[in-house]
Amino acid sequence: MLLNSKGLALILAASIAVIVAASLLLISELPVYVFWLIPVICFGASYILINVVMEFLFFKELRNIYEMFEKIRKNDLSSLKPKRSYGHSSLNQIQQEIYSYAYVKQSEIEELKQMAKFRRQFLADVSHELKTPIFAAQGFVHTLLDGAIDDKSIRMKFLKKAAKNLDGLDALVQDLLTVSHMEAGDITMHFEPTNIGEVVHEIFDQLEDRANKKGIELKLESAKSSDFLVLADNQRIHQVFVNLISNAIKYSDENGQVVVSLASNNGKLDISVKDNGIGIPPEHLNRVFERFYRVDKSRSKAQGGTGLGLSIVKHIVEAHRSEIKVVSNVGQGSSFSFELELYKPE
Repeated sequence: MLLNSKGLALILAASIAVIVAASLLLISELPVYVFWLIPVICFGASYILINVVMEFLFFKELRNIYEMFEKIRKNDLSSLKPKRSYGHSSLNQIQQEIYSYAYVKQSEIEELKQMAKFRRQFLADVSHELKTPIFAAQGFVHTLLDGAIDDKSIRMKFLKKAAKNLDGLDALVQDLLTVSHMEAGDITMHFEPTNIGEVVHEIFDQLEDRANKKGIELKLESAKSSDFLVLADNQRIHQVFVNLISNAIKYSDENGQVVVSLASNNGKLDISVKDNGIGIPPEHLNRVFERFYRVDKSRSKAQGGTGLGLSIVKHIVEAHRSEIKVVSNVGQGSSFSFELELYKPE
C-alpha cells in the first residue's frame, strides 16, 4: 500500500492545522504564541485521532483482506483463518465473504485430493486383482501350447485350473460392475414383500456343503421366521445374506457355528449374522467395507473371493435406507447387523 494510516493522518492533520492557523489570523489582538501553539495542538491531536481511527477501522482490515488474497493467489488456503475484526461493517463483510469462498474452495480441493487418492488406490487394487487370475490362466494355457497338451492327465488338470481362474476373473468383473453401478445410482431397487426366513433357509441349503466341510453349524434364531415379511429387493437382499454367511463360514474355525438372528423391533426387523471365528482387530473395523480391503491379505487370498463382497453389502443395505454395522473381538468372532422395514399390508 503506497499510503498507510500514518501518511494519511499526517496529511489530514497538517491540513487541519493550516486551516486553524488561517482562521486565527482573522482574529485581531491575539497573543503571538497563540498563532503557533493552537495549530501545533490541533496538528498533534488530529494526527493521533485520525491515525488511530484509520488504522483500526480501515487499514488493518484492508491488510487482512490483502493477506487473504495473497494466500488465495499462492493456493495456501489451509492456513487461512478468520480474524477478529473491529473495522467498518462493509470491510468485515468483504473479509467474511472472502473467507467463506476460500473455505469452500479448500473443502473442494481436499475432496478432490481424497478422490484422486482413492482413484489411484482403486486402480492399483483393480490391476493387482485382475493380474492374478489372468497370469495364472495365461500360464496354464501357454504350458499346454508348449507341449503339455499331449498328456491327457496334465491337459485336463491345467484346463480345469485355467477355467477356475477365468471363472474367478468373471466373478471379479461382475462384482466390479455391480459396485460401479451402485455408486453411480444406476441400479434401481424393486421393493416387494420378501420372506426373510425363506431367504435364509435357501442360502443355508446353498452353502450347506461348504459349511459341512468345516463342520460348521448353520442356525437361524427366530420364533416365527415364516411371518417376517419385509419390504426389500429380493435379489439384492439374497446377495447380502450370501456374502455375509459365506464370509462367516470362510473365516470361522472348524466345528464352529454361524447364527442368523431375526427379531422385530418397532416396525423394523433387526437382522444379525454372527460367527465365532477369528474376529477382526479394532483398527480394521472402520475399513472392512472398503473395496478390496482385506484384514489378513495372505489368508484372504488363500480363502478366495473378490474382496468386494462387503462393499456390495454396504451399498445394498444403504439402498434399503439402512446401515450395516459390525462388532467384533479377535478370537471370539464377528457380528454384522442391519435392519429392514417390516411389510405392513394396506
